[in-house]
Amino acid sequence: MSAAFTVDPAFEAGSVLAAEWPLCQVRLQIDARFPWLILIPRKDGLRELEDLSASHRIVLMEEVVRAGAVVRELGEAAGRPVHKLNVAALGNVTAQLHLHVIGRRRDDPVWPEPVWGRGEPLDYDAKALKAALFLIEAS
Repeated sequence: MSAAFTVDPAFEAGSVLAAEWPLCQVRLQIDARFPWLILIPRKDGLRELEDLSASHRIVLMEEVVRAGAVVRELGEAAGRPVHKLNVAALGNVTAQLHLHVIGRRRDDPVWPEPVWGRGEPLDYDAKALKAALFLIEAS
């Protein structure tokens, strides 16, 4: 990975660093309404999946599956089991290559609509944030 890797400031504003996996920086989106991880490959200049080498795309897909399992654990820990995993690589606001892995429930506040721009994000309380970060790091 590049020693000069930097994260777009938009990620710093809405998420917190949770772990470093082989390819990606893993960030927890600060919105307690949803168990939500962001995977950012630690290579500068990436915008599209095609910008990754074939071997890195394989690693990324494995990390998406791993993140899905963590998102399900986060949902269980919060007493809100995940019904559906949403995986998205939009990049309309932040061009830096990243993938969202979001746990959705049929009774979440915006179901079945997309999560972006719907309602106000709900901050984690200190105890819940600490527990979520511990769970992510332990995975």
